[in-house]
Amino acid sequence: MPEPVLKADHIEKSFLDNKVLDDVGIELFPGEIHALLGENGAGKSTLIKILTGAYTHDAGTITVDGTPVHPRDTKHAQEMGIGTVYQEVNLLPNMSVAENLYIGRQPMKLGFLDNRRMERAARELLASYQLKIDVGAQLDTFSVAVQQIVAIARAVDISGKVLILDEPTASLDQHEVDILFSILRQLKSDGMAIVFITHFLDQVYEIADRVTVLRNGRRVGSRPIADLPRMDLVTMMLGEALEHDEAMRIGVGRQPGELYAAFRNYALAGKAAPFDLDLHKGEIVGVAGLLGSGRTEMARLLFGIDRPDSGELAVAGQNATLREPRDAVALGFAFAPEDRKVDGIVGDLTIRENIVLALQAHRGWTRPIGRSEQIELAEHFVKALDIRTTGIEQPVKFLSGGNQQKVVLARWLATNPKLLILDEPTRGIDVGAHAEIIRMINRLCDDGMSLFVISSELDEIVAYSSRVLVLRDRAIAGELRGEEITTGAIMEMIAHEPEAKNA
Repeated sequence: MPEPVLKADHIEKSFLDNKVLDDVGIELFPGEIHALLGENGAGKSTLIKILTGAYTHDAGTITVDGTPVHPRDTKHAQEMGIGTVYQEVNLLPNMSVAENLYIGRQPMKLGFLDNRRMERAARELLASYQLKIDVGAQLDTFSVAVQQIVAIARAVDISGKVLILDEPTASLDQHEVDILFSILRQLKSDGMAIVFITHFLDQVYEIADRVTVLRNGRRVGSRPIADLPRMDLVTMMLGEALEHDEAMRIGVGRQPGELYAAFRNYALAGKAAPFDLDLHKGEIVGVAGLLGSGRTEMARLLFGIDRPDSGELAVAGQNATLREPRDAVALGFAFAPEDRKVDGIVGDLTIRENIVLALQAHRGWTRPIGRSEQIELAEHFVKALDIRTTGIEQPVKFLSGGNQQKVVLARWLATNPKLLILDEPTRGIDVGAHAEIIRMINRLCDDGMSLFVISSELDEIVAYSSRVLVLRDRAIAGELRGEEITTGAIMEMIAHEPEAKNA
Protein backbone atom coordinates (compact mmCIF):
# COMPACT_ATOMS: atom_id res chain seq x y z
CA MET A 1 0.00 0.00 0.00
CA PRO A 2 1.22 3.56 -0.69
CA GLU A 3 1.47 6.06 2.13
CA PRO A 4 -1.91 7.61 3.04
CA VAL A 5 -2.49 11.08 1.68
CA LEU A 6 -4.49 11.83 4.82
CA LYS A 7 -4.47 10.01 8.14
CA ALA A 8 -6.40 10.78 11.31
CA ASP A 9 -5.51 8.90 14.51
CA HIS A 10 -7.14 8.76 17.96
CA ILE A 11 -9.41 11.73 17.24
CA GLU A 12 -11.55 12.89 20.15
CA LYS A 13 -14.16 15.64 20.31
CA SER A 14 -16.58 16.73 23.02
CA PHE A 15 -19.26 19.40 23.22
CA LEU A 16 -19.58 20.38 26.88
CA ASP A 17 -19.86 17.01 28.67
CA ASN A 18 -20.98 15.09 25.58
CA LYS A 19 -18.17 13.14 23.89
CA VAL A 20 -19.16 12.74 20.25
CA LEU A 21 -15.90 11.21 18.98
CA ASP A 22 -13.86 8.77 21.01
CA ASP A 23 -10.58 7.39 19.61
CA VAL A 24 -11.71 7.63 15.97
CA GLY A 25 -9.37 7.22 13.01
CA ILE A 26 -9.41 6.99 9.22
CA GLU A 27 -6.78 6.54 6.49
CA LEU A 28 -7.27 7.82 2.94
CA PHE A 29 -5.06 6.60 0.12
CA PRO A 30 -4.49 8.16 -3.31
CA GLY A 31 -6.59 6.61 -6.07
CA GLU A 32 -9.16 5.23 -3.62
CA ILE A 33 -12.87 5.76 -2.98
CA HIS A 34 -13.45 5.30 0.73
CA ALA A 35 -17.04 4.98 2.04
CA LEU A 36 -17.71 6.45 5.48
CA LEU A 37 -20.84 4.90 6.99
CA GLY A 38 -22.86 5.03 10.18
CA GLU A 39 -26.33 5.75 11.45
CA ASN A 40 -27.50 9.09 12.90
CA GLY A 41 -25.29 10.16 15.78
CA ALA A 42 -22.42 7.89 14.71
CA GLY A 43 -20.04 10.87 14.42
CA LYS A 44 -19.56 11.09 10.64
CA SER A 45 -20.39 14.79 10.35
CA THR A 46 -18.20 15.73 13.31
CA LEU A 47 -15.22 13.81 11.91
CA ILE A 48 -15.62 15.46 8.50
CA LYS A 49 -15.87 18.91 10.07
CA ILE A 50 -12.63 18.26 11.96
CA LEU A 51 -10.83 17.11 8.80
CA THR A 52 -12.05 20.19 6.90
CA GLY A 53 -11.26 22.72 9.64
CA ALA A 54 -14.82 23.59 10.62
CA TYR A 55 -14.15 22.11 14.10
CA THR A 56 -10.93 21.66 16.05
CA HIS A 57 -10.28 18.29 17.67
CA ASP A 58 -9.63 17.88 21.39
CA ALA A 59 -7.10 15.06 20.99
CA GLY A 60 -5.45 12.99 18.30
CA THR A 61 -3.37 13.71 15.21
CA ILE A 62 -4.04 14.51 11.55
CA THR A 63 -1.35 14.15 8.89
CA VAL A 64 -1.37 15.10 5.20
CA ASP A 65 1.33 13.38 3.13
CA GLY A 66 2.97 12.34 6.41
CA THR A 67 3.18 15.88 7.80
CA PRO A 68 1.20 16.71 10.99
CA VAL A 69 -1.41 19.41 10.35
CA HIS A 70 -3.93 21.36 12.40
CA PRO A 71 -6.63 22.78 10.10
CA ARG A 72 -7.58 26.19 11.50
CA ASP A 73 -10.59 26.70 9.24
CA THR A 74 -12.04 25.45 5.96
CA LYS A 75 -9.82 27.76 3.88
CA HIS A 76 -6.72 26.39 5.60
CA ALA A 77 -7.91 22.82 4.93
CA GLN A 78 -8.46 23.66 1.26
CA GLU A 79 -4.93 25.03 1.04
CA MET A 80 -3.68 21.69 2.38
CA GLY A 81 -5.63 19.87 -0.35
CA ILE A 82 -8.88 18.89 1.40
CA GLY A 83 -12.11 19.83 -0.39
CA THR A 84 -15.74 19.09 0.51
CA VAL A 85 -19.03 18.96 -1.38
CA TYR A 86 -22.20 18.71 0.68
CA GLN A 87 -25.59 17.21 -0.15
CA GLU A 88 -27.05 20.72 -0.31
CA VAL A 89 -24.65 22.23 -2.82
CA ASN A 90 -22.77 24.99 -1.01
CA LEU A 91 -22.53 27.36 -3.95
CA LEU A 92 -24.38 30.56 -4.86
CA PRO A 93 -27.42 29.75 -7.03
CA ASN A 94 -27.98 33.35 -8.14
CA MET A 95 -24.50 33.65 -9.68
CA SER A 96 -23.21 32.18 -12.93
CA VAL A 97 -21.47 28.82 -13.23
CA ALA A 98 -18.15 30.52 -13.98
CA GLU A 99 -18.49 32.90 -11.02
CA ASN A 100 -19.19 29.94 -8.72
CA LEU A 101 -16.15 28.07 -10.00
CA TYR A 102 -13.80 31.00 -9.41
CA ILE A 103 -15.39 33.06 -6.64
CA GLY A 104 -12.68 34.37 -4.36
CA ARG A 105 -10.00 33.76 -7.00
CA GLN A 106 -11.38 35.51 -10.09
CA PRO A 107 -8.86 36.43 -12.81
CA MET A 108 -8.27 40.18 -12.96
CA LYS A 109 -7.05 42.56 -15.68
CA LEU A 110 -6.00 46.13 -14.91
CA GLY A 111 -7.84 45.92 -11.59
CA PHE A 112 -11.09 44.68 -13.14
CA LEU A 113 -12.68 41.25 -13.38
CA ASP A 114 -11.57 39.50 -16.59
CA ASN A 115 -14.90 37.84 -17.31
CA ARG A 116 -13.89 36.50 -20.73
CA ARG A 117 -10.82 34.77 -19.31
CA MET A 118 -12.84 33.40 -16.38
CA GLU A 119 -15.50 31.90 -18.65
CA ARG A 120 -12.86 30.40 -20.93
CA ALA A 121 -11.16 28.77 -17.94
CA ALA A 122 -14.55 27.53 -16.68
CA ARG A 123 -15.35 25.90 -20.02
CA GLU A 124 -11.95 24.20 -20.12
CA LEU A 125 -12.30 22.97 -16.53
CA LEU A 126 -15.79 21.53 -17.06
CA ALA A 127 -14.76 19.96 -20.37
CA SER A 128 -12.43 17.71 -18.36
CA TYR A 129 -15.62 16.42 -16.67
CA GLN A 130 -17.36 15.90 -20.04
CA LEU A 131 -19.71 18.75 -19.15
CA LYS A 132 -20.51 21.28 -21.88
CA ILE A 133 -22.87 23.99 -20.61
CA ASP A 134 -23.27 27.74 -20.81
CA VAL A 135 -20.90 28.81 -18.04
CA GLY A 136 -22.34 32.32 -18.15
CA ALA A 137 -25.80 31.07 -17.17
CA GLN A 138 -27.06 31.28 -13.60
CA LEU A 139 -26.24 28.14 -11.59
CA ASP A 140 -29.82 27.46 -10.42
CA THR A 141 -31.00 27.09 -14.03
CA PHE A 142 -29.27 23.70 -14.10
CA SER A 143 -30.22 20.38 -12.52
CA VAL A 144 -28.97 19.28 -9.09
CA ALA A 145 -26.67 16.78 -10.81
CA VAL A 146 -24.99 19.52 -12.87
CA GLN A 147 -24.67 21.68 -9.75
CA GLN A 148 -22.98 18.74 -7.98
CA ILE A 149 -20.47 18.39 -10.82
CA VAL A 150 -19.73 22.13 -10.72
CA ALA A 151 -19.19 21.90 -6.95
CA ILE A 152 -16.88 18.90 -7.38
CA ALA A 153 -14.93 20.65 -10.15
CA ARG A 154 -14.44 23.70 -7.91
CA ALA A 155 -13.39 21.61 -4.89
CA VAL A 156 -10.90 19.54 -6.90
CA ASP A 157 -9.48 22.62 -8.67
CA ILE A 158 -8.91 24.35 -5.32
CA SER A 159 -7.76 21.38 -3.24
CA GLY A 160 -6.62 18.50 -5.41
CA LYS A 161 -5.68 15.78 -2.89
CA VAL A 162 -8.75 14.76 -0.90
CA LEU A 163 -12.38 15.15 -1.97
CA ILE A 164 -15.10 14.57 0.63
CA LEU A 165 -18.63 13.99 -0.72
CA ASP A 166 -21.42 14.16 1.84
CA GLU A 167 -24.56 12.37 0.56
CA PRO A 168 -23.94 13.43 -3.06
CA THR A 169 -26.57 11.08 -4.53
CA ALA A 170 -29.45 11.81 -2.15
CA SER A 171 -31.31 13.99 -4.68
CA LEU A 172 -30.19 12.29 -7.90
CA ASP A 173 -32.00 9.82 -10.14
CA GLN A 174 -30.24 6.67 -11.37
CA HIS A 175 -29.02 8.23 -14.63
CA GLU A 176 -27.53 11.17 -12.72
CA VAL A 177 -25.92 8.77 -10.24
CA ASP A 178 -24.29 6.92 -13.14
CA ILE A 179 -22.87 10.21 -14.46
CA LEU A 180 -21.53 11.15 -11.03
CA PHE A 181 -19.94 7.73 -10.54
CA SER A 182 -18.24 8.00 -13.93
CA ILE A 183 -16.66 11.26 -12.76
CA LEU A 184 -15.59 9.73 -9.45
CA ARG A 185 -13.91 6.86 -11.26
CA GLN A 186 -12.08 9.39 -13.44
CA LEU A 187 -10.89 11.31 -10.36
CA LYS A 188 -9.85 8.04 -8.74
CA SER A 189 -7.73 7.12 -11.78
CA ASP A 190 -6.11 10.58 -11.51
CA GLY A 191 -4.97 9.69 -7.97
CA MET A 192 -7.58 11.55 -5.94
CA ALA A 193 -8.50 10.22 -2.49
CA ILE A 194 -12.30 10.36 -2.23
CA VAL A 195 -14.49 10.02 0.86
CA PHE A 196 -18.02 8.93 -0.06
CA ILE A 197 -20.68 9.35 2.64
CA THR A 198 -23.97 7.66 1.85
CA HIS A 199 -26.77 5.51 3.25
CA PHE A 200 -27.26 3.47 0.06
CA LEU A 201 -25.50 0.12 0.43
CA ASP A 202 -25.93 -0.76 -3.24
CA GLN A 203 -23.95 2.34 -4.16
CA VAL A 204 -21.24 1.51 -1.63
CA TYR A 205 -20.69 -1.88 -3.25
CA GLU A 206 -20.79 -0.34 -6.71
CA ILE A 207 -18.27 2.47 -6.24
CA ALA A 208 -16.22 2.07 -3.02
CA ASP A 209 -12.86 0.35 -2.51
CA ARG A 210 -12.85 0.43 1.29
CA VAL A 211 -15.29 1.32 4.03
CA THR A 212 -14.96 2.74 7.54
CA VAL A 213 -17.92 2.35 9.90
CA LEU A 214 -18.59 4.60 12.89
CA ARG A 215 -21.11 3.81 15.62
CA ASN A 216 -21.89 5.91 18.69
CA GLY A 217 -18.82 8.07 18.20
CA ARG A 218 -16.32 5.22 17.85
CA ARG A 219 -14.75 3.46 14.89
CA VAL A 220 -16.10 -0.05 14.52
CA GLY A 221 -13.61 -0.92 11.80
CA SER A 222 -12.22 -0.36 8.30
CA ARG A 223 -12.42 -3.11 5.68
CA PRO A 224 -11.85 -3.58 1.94
CA ILE A 225 -15.32 -3.71 0.40
CA ALA A 226 -14.41 -6.71 -1.78
CA ASP A 227 -13.90 -8.84 1.37
CA LEU A 228 -16.93 -7.56 3.29
CA PRO A 229 -20.24 -9.45 2.98
CA ARG A 230 -23.30 -7.21 3.16
CA MET A 231 -24.53 -8.93 6.31
CA ASP A 232 -21.25 -8.16 8.07
CA LEU A 233 -21.45 -4.52 7.00
CA VAL A 234 -25.02 -4.15 8.29
CA THR A 235 -23.97 -5.78 11.58
CA MET A 236 -21.06 -3.31 11.87
CA MET A 237 -23.47 -0.40 11.36
CA LEU A 238 -26.29 -1.55 13.62
CA GLY A 239 -24.28 -3.40 16.27
CA GLU A 240 -24.85 -6.76 17.85
CA ALA A 241 -28.63 -6.75 18.08
CA LEU A 242 -29.81 -9.11 20.81
CA GLU A 243 -33.11 -10.93 20.60
CA HIS A 244 -35.75 -10.17 23.19
CA ASP A 245 -36.85 -12.96 25.45
CA GLU A 246 -39.88 -14.73 23.97
CA ALA A 247 -42.03 -13.51 26.86
CA MET A 248 -41.26 -9.92 25.84
CA ARG A 249 -42.48 -10.42 22.28
CA ILE A 250 -45.92 -8.98 22.78
CA GLY A 251 -46.64 -8.41 19.10
CA VAL A 252 -46.41 -12.06 18.02
CA GLY A 253 -49.72 -13.23 19.46
CA ARG A 254 -51.64 -10.02 18.85
CA GLN A 255 -54.55 -10.35 16.43
CA PRO A 256 -55.28 -7.23 14.37
CA GLY A 257 -58.80 -5.89 14.06
CA GLU A 258 -60.66 -4.61 11.02
CA LEU A 259 -58.93 -2.72 8.24
CA TYR A 260 -58.72 0.99 8.97
CA ALA A 261 -56.57 2.55 6.22
CA ALA A 262 -55.56 1.12 2.84
CA PHE A 263 -52.93 2.84 0.68
CA ARG A 264 -52.67 1.60 -2.90
CA ASN A 265 -49.86 2.30 -5.38
CA TYR A 266 -48.65 5.24 -3.29
CA ALA A 267 -45.45 6.76 -4.69
CA LEU A 268 -43.36 9.93 -4.81
CA ALA A 269 -40.55 10.19 -7.34
CA GLY A 270 -37.13 10.17 -5.71
CA LYS A 271 -38.64 9.63 -2.24
CA ALA A 272 -40.73 6.45 -2.21
CA ALA A 273 -41.18 3.69 -4.79
CA PRO A 274 -44.81 2.57 -5.33
CA PHE A 275 -46.16 0.65 -2.34
CA ASP A 276 -49.37 -0.91 -1.01
CA LEU A 277 -50.03 -0.72 2.71
CA ASP A 278 -52.90 -1.97 4.89
CA LEU A 279 -53.18 -0.71 8.47
CA HIS A 280 -55.58 -2.48 10.84
CA LYS A 281 -57.02 -1.45 14.17
CA GLY A 282 -55.18 -2.91 17.14
CA GLU A 283 -52.02 -3.57 15.13
CA ILE A 284 -48.46 -2.29 15.34
CA VAL A 285 -46.64 -2.21 12.01
CA GLY A 286 -42.93 -1.81 12.64
CA VAL A 287 -40.71 -0.21 10.00
CA ALA A 288 -37.01 -1.09 9.77
CA GLY A 289 -34.21 -0.10 7.45
CA LEU A 290 -30.98 1.82 7.40
CA LEU A 291 -30.96 5.58 7.52
CA GLY A 292 -31.81 6.82 4.03
CA SER A 293 -33.87 3.74 3.18
CA GLY A 294 -37.05 5.83 2.91
CA ARG A 295 -38.60 5.33 6.35
CA THR A 296 -39.30 8.98 7.14
CA GLU A 297 -40.29 9.68 3.53
CA MET A 298 -42.99 7.01 3.81
CA ALA A 299 -44.25 8.47 7.09
CA ARG A 300 -44.47 11.95 5.55
CA LEU A 301 -46.56 10.55 2.69
CA LEU A 302 -48.90 8.76 5.08
CA PHE A 303 -49.51 12.01 6.97
CA GLY A 304 -49.95 14.26 3.94
CA ILE A 305 -46.82 16.35 4.52
CA ASP A 306 -45.68 15.33 1.05
CA ARG A 307 -48.22 14.72 -1.72
CA PRO A 308 -47.84 11.51 -3.74
CA ASP A 309 -47.37 11.44 -7.49
CA SER A 310 -49.80 8.53 -7.65
CA GLY A 311 -51.92 6.41 -5.37
CA GLU A 312 -55.31 5.90 -3.77
CA LEU A 313 -56.39 5.91 -0.15
CA ALA A 314 -59.39 4.43 1.61
CA VAL A 315 -60.10 5.11 5.30
CA ALA A 316 -62.75 3.07 7.12
CA GLY A 317 -63.94 1.85 3.73
CA GLN A 318 -64.38 5.33 2.25
CA ASN A 319 -62.22 6.93 -0.44
CA ALA A 320 -60.09 9.74 0.96
CA THR A 321 -57.51 12.27 -0.22
CA LEU A 322 -54.46 13.62 1.61
CA ARG A 323 -53.55 17.06 0.29
CA GLU A 324 -52.00 18.33 3.53
CA PRO A 325 -51.59 17.31 7.20
CA ARG A 326 -54.91 19.00 8.06
CA ASP A 327 -56.65 16.35 5.94
CA ALA A 328 -54.77 13.63 7.80
CA VAL A 329 -55.81 15.00 11.19
CA ALA A 330 -59.44 15.17 10.01
CA LEU A 331 -59.20 11.47 9.07
CA GLY A 332 -57.97 10.55 12.54
CA PHE A 333 -54.24 10.38 11.75
CA ALA A 334 -51.51 11.64 14.08
CA PHE A 335 -47.75 11.97 13.56
CA ALA A 336 -44.89 12.30 16.08
CA PRO A 337 -41.84 13.20 13.94
CA GLU A 338 -38.25 12.01 14.32
CA ASP A 339 -36.73 15.39 15.21
CA ARG A 340 -38.86 16.53 18.12
CA LYS A 341 -36.85 19.72 18.66
CA VAL A 342 -37.24 20.94 15.06
CA ASP A 343 -40.55 19.42 13.94
CA GLY A 344 -42.22 18.57 17.25
CA ILE A 345 -42.13 20.87 20.24
CA VAL A 346 -42.43 24.65 20.22
CA GLY A 347 -39.74 25.29 22.78
CA ASP A 348 -40.82 28.69 24.06
CA LEU A 349 -44.45 27.64 24.58
CA THR A 350 -45.58 26.00 27.80
CA ILE A 351 -46.42 22.33 28.24
CA ARG A 352 -50.11 23.27 28.24
CA GLU A 353 -49.83 25.26 25.01
CA ASN A 354 -47.86 22.50 23.27
CA ILE A 355 -50.37 19.80 24.24
CA VAL A 356 -53.42 21.64 22.89
CA LEU A 357 -51.88 22.69 19.56
CA ALA A 358 -53.06 19.76 17.42
CA LEU A 359 -56.53 19.62 18.95
CA GLN A 360 -56.98 23.36 18.38
CA ALA A 361 -55.87 22.99 14.76
CA HIS A 362 -58.34 20.12 14.36
CA ARG A 363 -61.22 22.18 15.71
CA GLY A 364 -60.26 25.29 13.80
CA TRP A 365 -59.47 28.73 15.15
CA THR A 366 -63.13 29.72 15.12
CA ARG A 367 -63.71 27.27 18.00
CA PRO A 368 -60.99 28.16 20.52
CA ILE A 369 -60.30 25.77 23.37
CA GLY A 370 -61.07 27.54 26.63
CA ARG A 371 -58.45 28.00 29.30
CA SER A 372 -60.11 25.62 31.74
CA GLU A 373 -60.32 22.87 29.12
CA GLN A 374 -56.66 23.43 28.21
CA ILE A 375 -55.66 23.06 31.85
CA GLU A 376 -57.77 19.93 32.24
CA LEU A 377 -56.27 18.34 29.13
CA ALA A 378 -52.70 19.23 30.07
CA GLU A 379 -53.02 17.98 33.63
CA HIS A 380 -54.63 14.75 32.43
CA PHE A 381 -51.78 13.91 30.07
CA VAL A 382 -49.05 15.05 32.46
CA LYS A 383 -50.42 12.50 34.91
CA ALA A 384 -51.27 9.78 32.35
CA LEU A 385 -47.84 9.89 30.68
CA ASP A 386 -45.91 10.72 33.85
CA ILE A 387 -44.39 13.89 32.37
CA ARG A 388 -41.82 15.08 34.91
CA THR A 389 -42.34 18.82 35.28
CA THR A 390 -42.70 21.60 37.81
CA GLY A 391 -46.09 22.42 36.30
CA ILE A 392 -48.03 22.71 33.05
CA GLU A 393 -46.93 26.34 32.61
CA GLN A 394 -43.26 25.35 32.41
CA PRO A 395 -41.72 26.10 28.97
CA VAL A 396 -41.28 22.76 27.23
CA LYS A 397 -37.68 23.55 26.19
CA PHE A 398 -36.61 23.07 29.81
CA LEU A 399 -37.80 19.44 29.93
CA SER A 400 -35.56 16.43 29.37
CA GLY A 401 -35.62 14.76 25.94
CA GLY A 402 -37.84 11.93 27.16
CA ASN A 403 -40.36 14.32 28.67
CA GLN A 404 -40.38 16.46 25.53
CA GLN A 405 -41.19 13.31 23.56
CA LYS A 406 -44.08 12.60 25.92
CA VAL A 407 -45.42 16.13 25.37
CA VAL A 408 -45.40 15.55 21.58
CA LEU A 409 -47.24 12.26 22.09
CA ALA A 410 -49.72 13.92 24.45
CA ARG A 411 -50.46 16.57 21.81
CA TRP A 412 -51.56 13.92 19.34
CA LEU A 413 -53.30 11.67 21.83
CA ALA A 414 -55.46 14.67 22.75
CA THR A 415 -56.97 14.46 19.25
CA ASN A 416 -58.10 10.87 19.95
CA PRO A 417 -56.46 9.50 16.78
CA LYS A 418 -57.27 6.22 15.07
CA LEU A 419 -53.83 5.93 13.42
CA LEU A 420 -50.65 7.03 15.18
CA ILE A 421 -47.44 7.36 13.13
CA LEU A 422 -44.30 7.38 15.29
CA ASP A 423 -40.89 8.14 13.78
CA GLU A 424 -38.08 7.08 16.17
CA PRO A 425 -40.21 7.58 19.32
CA THR A 426 -37.45 6.44 21.71
CA ARG A 427 -34.39 8.10 20.16
CA GLY A 428 -32.22 10.12 22.52
CA ILE A 429 -34.14 9.47 25.72
CA ASP A 430 -33.12 7.78 28.94
CA VAL A 431 -33.78 4.15 29.81
CA GLY A 432 -36.72 4.87 32.11
CA ALA A 433 -38.56 7.07 29.60
CA HIS A 434 -37.75 4.53 26.88
CA ALA A 435 -39.53 1.76 28.78
CA GLU A 436 -42.52 3.99 29.55
CA ILE A 437 -43.00 4.90 25.87
CA ILE A 438 -42.79 1.24 24.82
CA ARG A 439 -45.45 0.36 27.41
CA MET A 440 -47.61 3.22 26.11
CA ILE A 441 -47.26 2.01 22.50
CA ASN A 442 -48.46 -1.45 23.50
CA ARG A 443 -51.30 -0.03 25.61
CA LEU A 444 -52.58 2.14 22.75
CA CYS A 445 -52.54 -0.88 20.46
CA ASP A 446 -54.48 -2.94 23.01
CA ASP A 447 -57.06 -0.13 23.06
CA GLY A 448 -57.64 -0.62 19.32
CA MET A 449 -55.43 2.08 17.85
CA SER A 450 -53.47 1.42 14.65
CA LEU A 451 -49.77 2.24 14.97
CA PHE A 452 -47.07 2.69 12.33
CA VAL A 453 -43.74 2.79 14.19
CA ILE A 454 -40.33 3.54 12.68
CA SER A 455 -37.33 2.61 14.78
CA SER A 456 -33.61 1.96 14.38
CA GLU A 457 -33.75 -0.25 17.49
CA LEU A 458 -34.31 -3.66 15.94
CA ASP A 459 -34.85 -5.51 19.22
CA GLU A 460 -37.51 -2.93 20.09
CA ILE A 461 -39.34 -3.52 16.79
CA VAL A 462 -39.11 -7.29 17.31
CA ALA A 463 -40.68 -6.95 20.75
CA TYR A 464 -43.90 -5.15 19.88
CA SER A 465 -44.59 -5.51 16.14
CA SER A 466 -47.29 -7.71 14.63
CA ARG A 467 -45.76 -7.05 11.21
CA VAL A 468 -42.47 -5.52 10.12
CA LEU A 469 -41.86 -3.72 6.83
CA VAL A 470 -38.19 -3.70 5.82
CA LEU A 471 -37.19 -0.79 3.58
CA ARG A 472 -34.15 -0.60 1.35
CA ASP A 473 -33.26 2.13 -1.14
CA ARG A 474 -36.67 3.87 -0.72
CA ALA A 475 -38.70 0.75 -1.47
CA ILE A 476 -40.29 -2.03 0.58
CA ALA A 477 -37.79 -4.89 0.39
CA GLY A 478 -40.07 -7.33 2.20
CA GLU A 479 -42.42 -8.00 5.10
CA LEU A 480 -42.11 -10.24 8.16
CA ARG A 481 -45.00 -11.53 10.27
CA GLY A 482 -45.41 -13.22 13.62
CA GLU A 483 -42.69 -15.75 14.38
CA GLU A 484 -40.73 -14.66 11.29
CA ILE A 485 -39.88 -11.41 13.07
CA THR A 486 -36.35 -11.65 14.45
CA THR A 487 -33.45 -9.22 14.42
CA GLY A 488 -31.50 -11.68 12.28
CA ALA A 489 -34.28 -11.91 9.68
CA ILE A 490 -34.59 -8.12 9.55
CA MET A 491 -30.85 -7.65 9.10
CA GLU A 492 -30.70 -10.31 6.39
CA MET A 493 -33.48 -8.56 4.49
CA ILE A 494 -31.71 -5.19 4.84
CA ALA A 495 -28.44 -6.71 3.63
CA HIS A 496 -29.94 -8.76 0.79
CA GLU A 497 -27.95 -8.21 -2.38
CA PRO A 498 -30.22 -7.18 -5.27
CA GLU A 499 -30.06 -8.96 -8.59
CA ALA A 500 -27.33 -7.72 -10.89
CA LYS A 501 -28.36 -5.10 -13.46
CA ASN A 502 -28.93 -6.40 -16.98
CA ALA A 503 -25.98 -5.84 -19.21
